[in-house]
Amino acid sequence: MKFRPLGDRVVVRRVKEDQKTPGGIIIPDTVQEKPQEGEIIAAGPGAINEHTGVRTPLEVKPGDFVLFGKWSGTEVKVDGEELLIMKESDVMGILEGRKAAKRAA
Repeated sequence: MKFRPLGDRVVVRRVKEDQKTPGGIIIPDTVQEKPQEGEIIAAGPGAINEHTGVRTPLEVKPGDFVLFGKWSGTEVKVDGEELLIMKESDVMGILEGRKAAKRAA
């Protein structure tokens, strides 16, 4: 199944952060905070300006790695995978130069 967001919404897959402290202590899953970093999986066409009726395209695109707020988005499961749906305005910025992502569990 494929999910296509509407308007200025994006679908984000969280990426895992290191599960060890710099000192080598392993952090259990029950204590870890959910990552605030993710990969854009899908993006809507953009919001329509109320005054002009012109669609404003999104600045993010699928494949971009982004930072978002701790409480941003709505968690959903699509084909058994946990994803976040949020407005583009919940995205704080794009992580440029990021390559491979580890999927969050």
